[in-house]
Amino acid sequence: MSIVVIVVGLLLAFLAFRFITGVVKFAVLAAIVIAVVYFLSQGSL
Repeated sequence: MSIVVIVVGLLLAFLAFRFITGVVKFAVLAAIVIAVVYFLSQGSL
C-alpha cells in the first residue's frame, strides 16, 4: 500500500514539475513576443 502511495506521489510531482516548466516556457515566450511587438511599434512611430 505504501509503495503505491509513493509511486502516485512521484507521478504527481513529475506532472506538477512538467506543468510548471511548461508555464515558465510559455511565460518566457510571451514576454519575448511582447518585447518584439513593443520594439516594432516604437520603431514605426
